[in-house]
Amino acid sequence: MSEPHMIEYESLVRSNAAFMADLEEAATRVIRSGWYVLGQEVSAFEAEFAQYIGAKHCIGVANGLDALILSIEALDLPAGSDILVASNTYIATIIAILRAGHKPVLVEPELATFNMDPARLPAAMTTNTRAICVTHLFGKTCRMDAIGAFAREHGLKLVEDCAQSHGAKLGSQTTGTFGDAGCFSFYPTKNLGAVGEGGAIVTNDDALAERLRMTRNYGSEKKYVFKYVGVNSRLHEMQAALLRVKLRHLNEMTAHKRKLARIYFDHLPDWLAKPPEAADEFDVFHIYGIRHPQRDALRQHLLDHGVKTEVHYPIPPHHQEAMKGILSGHYPITEELHATELSLPISVGNTEAEIRTVCDVLVAAKERFAPA
Repeated sequence: MSEPHMIEYESLVRSNAAFMADLEEAATRVIRSGWYVLGQEVSAFEAEFAQYIGAKHCIGVANGLDALILSIEALDLPAGSDILVASNTYIATIIAILRAGHKPVLVEPELATFNMDPARLPAAMTTNTRAICVTHLFGKTCRMDAIGAFAREHGLKLVEDCAQSHGAKLGSQTTGTFGDAGCFSFYPTKNLGAVGEGGAIVTNDDALAERLRMTRNYGSEKKYVFKYVGVNSRLHEMQAALLRVKLRHLNEMTAHKRKLARIYFDHLPDWLAKPPEAADEFDVFHIYGIRHPQRDALRQHLLDHGVKTEVHYPIPPHHQEAMKGILSGHYPITEELHATELSLPISVGNTEAEIRTVCDVLVAAKERFAPA
């Protein structure tokens, strides 16, 4: 008897299958070139990604965390500055603030969007606040109109964590271009994913870009001459070449994910809390997160019916052991989100038929999970 078909949450083999011939050609090209670090592939990808995002500069780095750390360091804030950050962000955003020598000050998100609530920024301000670091979670842009206005009013630097928002827009403007720097991850499961680790910083600030190009490379622009205390955080030629292939298809991958999201919006039962839609927001649906008070039981029910899911994220930052003595306080909205969020399949490798099946399973679960 054959095993029942499982609907995967993510299958990188399926997601990359359509591009295999081009990926293999790109990999072969790099190997045969004999140039593997900071060569033509990185330069070409940086130019192409900057153009795609609508930014003047792109600096390829080793991963998304380094993109954040280097960007925050390059702002030259006074040591130990307070930086406002969403209380439900992925831990990397908070680690970056700490690694750059500053203090994360947590700001509660909006319950519906998971993103930083601009209305809570005034209460979070201190005399030591010097910057805001926003995270565009799940592929939905934060309300950068309100957040940007607040930053300008108070003279705050603004860094965007765009690890989940490649190509997301508010109005006609793409995430990564609202602040001083936009930081991207190309972790394999991202909408634009490498075959390994990778990251990038985009900026319209010439001086910031020049500094970042040096600090990613030991602080050097000219061999053996060092202007800054830098690090080794260079996007590899191989990953750049592979990302160039996938960047050419990013719009069609996004369109596919948006089509899958549309099926969810149209067919999921009303007793589930779905992500909100706004006319001026272009979501890229890195994650399609629903909410339900019986999240864990619902997740098991889906698995029992052949549907794999994920949780983003099970433990909030202020409850992590690593943050003892660093983060404190009570964040009820964050805690509710972390206790109720469930991520449904919405990969490039998922089919429309699979997503309809997920909806059917959830609709059929009404008797068990719908409120009385």
